[in-house]
This record gives sequence, structure tokens and C-alpha cells, in this order.
Amino acid sequence: MNKVKLELLSPAKDLETGIAAIDCGADAVYIGAPSYGAREAAGNSIEDIEKLAHYAHKFWAKVFVTVNTIIFDDEIKEVRQLITTLYNIGVDAVIFQDMAVLEMELPPIPLYASTQTHNYELERIKLLDELGIKRIILARELTLEEIRSIKKEVSAELEFFIHGALCVSLSGQCYMSHELSGRSANRGECAQNCRLPYSLVDANSEVLVANKHLLSLRDLNLSAYLNDLVGAGITSFKIEGRLKDVSYVKNITAFYRQQLDDIIKNNQQYEKASSGYAIIPFEPDPERTFNRGFTSYFVNDRGDDVSSHDSPKSKGKYLGKVTSVAKDGFVIGTTDKIVNGDGICFYDDAGVLLGMSVNKVEGQKIFTKELLGIRTGTKIYRNFDFAFDKELGKECQRKINVEVHFKELPDGFSISATDENGVGVINKIAAQKEPASNSEQALETLKKQLSKSGGTIFNVTNVKIETTSVFFFPVKTINEWRREILDLLEQARIESYQRETFEIKQTAVKTRSSLDYKANVVNKLSQQFYHKLGAESIEPGFELQNDFSNKTVMTCKYCIKDELDLCPFDTDKKVAEPLHLVNGSTKYRLVFNCKDCLMEIVRA
Repeated sequence: MNKVKLELLSPAKDLETGIAAIDCGADAVYIGAPSYGAREAAGNSIEDIEKLAHYAHKFWAKVFVTVNTIIFDDEIKEVRQLITTLYNIGVDAVIFQDMAVLEMELPPIPLYASTQTHNYELERIKLLDELGIKRIILARELTLEEIRSIKKEVSAELEFFIHGALCVSLSGQCYMSHELSGRSANRGECAQNCRLPYSLVDANSEVLVANKHLLSLRDLNLSAYLNDLVGAGITSFKIEGRLKDVSYVKNITAFYRQQLDDIIKNNQQYEKASSGYAIIPFEPDPERTFNRGFTSYFVNDRGDDVSSHDSPKSKGKYLGKVTSVAKDGFVIGTTDKIVNGDGICFYDDAGVLLGMSVNKVEGQKIFTKELLGIRTGTKIYRNFDFAFDKELGKECQRKINVEVHFKELPDGFSISATDENGVGVINKIAAQKEPASNSEQALETLKKQLSKSGGTIFNVTNVKIETTSVFFFPVKTINEWRREILDLLEQARIESYQRETFEIKQTAVKTRSSLDYKANVVNKLSQQFYHKLGAESIEPGFELQNDFSNKTVMTCKYCIKDELDLCPFDTDKKVAEPLHLVNGSTKYRLVFNCKDCLMEIVRA
């Protein structure tokens, strides 16, 4: 029976972070192309992407590149050439948003449908599957039940976000940044207006909530739901964070590597999607690096608080409450060790998150430059863990198990190496058969030197020696043989690595006859794509329009009324509608689609 491969997919803002993620156990990494990636600030050179692919393929790990912005007509040729170049340098797949990509003449590189393609509705997901798209990255807002239903309907691989920052809008359906500043989220230029403070005002101009981050969400953490997601049909588990630093990526990758390894260990139906194992020199802990507090979002339906109204900043790990305050410091009731250089924070009486550095610790007393209004009972969080950050500076190692066989031949010797995937190499050695004067020591030396793997990607688990008698070999010579055979094995692994290919399928499936601006059509090839599928009327994408009044700039499954316990299905409380979000002169009307359990934000 073929086992199901489970893939841990980590972000890489650059070459260094990508290599670190692989070393910490990632089965695959996703990285931004030089341009046209949905994080404009996370572009990478072709040279660095090629180096990353070469490194990853040693472990049969994969590299996916994001080319997931919408594309204007004058960019079509450049994007086509970019994807062709990515294929030529060994990239395993391209993550795309714009349907124009499916109309381009491209090499057979697999195309993965970005969550930006709005993979929230079954109709959309089935269309992509019918086209032969090998992998569909599902919307974060889906529940376990919805994922199970989707899996029954499609044959494509399903990828799902399991950790990291959350966009409040359905992916690909946010136009707020472009409407306010001309910086399109669908072009990788999001200004994160959703993280700003807003006041919630009712129809009578009464302020229900004043100056809070009402659209800012906590960070996703689905570590408690991995078994459920595997059972629902997810095979790629994605960590968000192409703008995150290397320490964050190492910590979160190592944490989920351990979680998935436990699932694989306890269920023989599954296996890792790449080779080797990671040696982690620290104890990973998601709470000890950047986080806004955690939520399971909607994976378990609406069973969890999802917002971070008080602040969009990282508050880190909760330490405890202040038990006493003096003029020069204070004491926290905590079992955690606090050290010089830690960053701590707390919410003041106005709900503003304030931070400070720990200058000195004496016993349980903490000294800082300023107290900033801290008093007895204040809850203290650590948003920078100095000691843990130092631990994260230690390098993880990725190793592949290998067995070495040393054998006597009529005219010399041979040395062979076979790794855990069955890749093997053999090298014939023309050496004199000089009997050893001390057989026991010579045999021990030969085994010992052949067992070493040094700075290679291999771990020698067994050495088998077959000779008619014991011979003497200089240590230097044995080391050269070992280095040569392991170098050959590494090269053989790269050569035996098989990339998947892709060819778009013809489909009789039809799309809707009329598409509005939310289809994100901004070029002729995308128009052509939808016309073939039966679309007769196609409204230009939001970025091509000039009048944004009364247009929905964001569609969310997150609901402010639900978060404030005002959902009409759960309470008899009434508010005067329509409700508005106000930030200075910027005003949005909230439209609640209770039938579909969605909230729309409309430019007032």
C-alpha cells in the first residue's frame, strides 16, 4: 500500500531562511520570486532561488515560488519568461493567482492555486480541480467539516495554513489598501489598513467601541487540530510568514516537525514528504517568538475568539501578574525565569500595549528604565525572550541515514553506500592488500573511520566489512574513500530526484455568465480564460477602476457583531444599524450577510 505523504511547508523570505527551514525539518519551502509575489518586500534573486532548490533537492525537499499577484497586460511577457526561468533552474512548482497564467505557453512546471484565487467556495475549487491543478491552497476560513466535503469532491492535493498571521478578509477579496492608498494587496503591496484602530459607530452616531483594532486578528495556531486536518484530507501543512525572520521560522518549523513526526510515528498509513531527520538543538515553543495571541480561527466553526482588538503588535508569552511595585522596580508572580535583555509588555488602563526592556534582575525583582504606570495586578507578557533568542541562534542539522559496505575484490576493494531511500553508489578501489600487524586495531580503525560523516548531510548507521582477512590502510586513505563515496551519494541523490510535471486539462465545467470585479480580471488573457468557460460579462478588476464608492472593499467570515456577542442567532440584543467603522475621515459601512455568515466592508 502506498503511504500518504504529509508535507510540512515553511516560508522563506530569503536563501538563509529557506536553508534554515529545511535544516529544521521542512519538507518544502515557499519563497518569493524577484517580482510578482504577493509580498512585494520578500522578493529574491533567481540565483538565490536556484541555490535553495539545489540544497533542498539533496533531501528530496521541494521549493515552490510565489508568482501570485494579478498581472497587467504589459507584464504578461515578463511573467511568462519568469516562470520559464524558474522551471529551468529546478523549481518544483509556481504558486499563482491570476488565471492568465493558465493561458500562457509554459514549460510543464506544476501550478498551485494560491489561496488568493479565492478557494473558499466549492464551485471555485471544483473548477480548478477539473483544470488539472495539482494542488489547491484552501482558504483559511474553512471548517473541518467543509474541508472533508471538499476532499470528497476533488482529486487535487489540499494545502492548508496551520500557523501564523491571519488576514481578516477572504484571500484575494481585499481591496481596502488599494482603495485608500493605491497599494493593492493583490499586487503584493498591502498597507495593512486592517491593523489600524477604528471606532464602531451605530446608525444614531453613538460610539459603541472607541478606537480599537477591530479588524486585527490573533495569530493562527492549529497544532491541536493536526490529526483532524490529516483525517479531513489535508496533506500539506503551511506555516505563514514570508516576512518573518530566521529565528521565528526555525522555531515554528521545528515545533510542527515534532508534531507531524508524532502523527507519522503513530500511524503507518503516513510518511514524510522528504528524506532525513532534523537535529533540533533547542526546545521549540511558539509562544516564545512573535505572536498576537493565538486562535484556531474557524477550523472548529465559531468556537474561539479570533480578534486582537487591543493591539496588532506581538505581546508574546504571558508571564504573570505584578505582585508588588517599588520606585525602582517591581515583582512578577511567575515561574518563568526573566533575564537582562528581555522585552516585556502590558496593557495600560486605556488598553494600549506598552513595552520596556529588562535592565536588571535581582532575585524576583525586575528593574526597568521606566515603570510606565505598572501597578499591582498588572498582567505582564514577554514579547522578546533574550535567552530563547540566543538558543535559536544554534544551527539545526538535517541528516539522512546511510549504510556503508566495504568489500574485498579479486583485484582490490569496493566501497558502496546506500541511503534510506535506496539510492546507492559504488566506488572501486585499487589498493594493495597489506596484511595488518594488529588485526583487531586495524578492523576497529576501518569501521570507525567509515562510520564518520563529518559535515556531510549523511549519518552512517551501519558499516559492513567483507574481506578474507584484515588489511592495513592509513587513516588518511580511509577518510578519502569515505569522503569520495559520500560525495558521490549526495550527487546521486540530486540526480535521482524527480520533479513533477503539469499539463492543463480541458474541462466542460462552466463558470458564471457574469463576473464582477471580485474575479480580479485585469488582463486580456484572464478575460480569455473566463470567456472560454462561459463568462459573457466580465467587470474589470478593482485595480482598473476609478470610482470606489459603495463598493465592497473587504469580505470577511470574521464578524464584528459575533465577536462583540451581538450575533442575532445568539442574543436578543439589538443595535441601531447600519454600523460603521471610522478612522479619522475614513468611513466604512458594515453589511452583515447572516445567511452565508459573512461580513462585508463597504466604502461609505
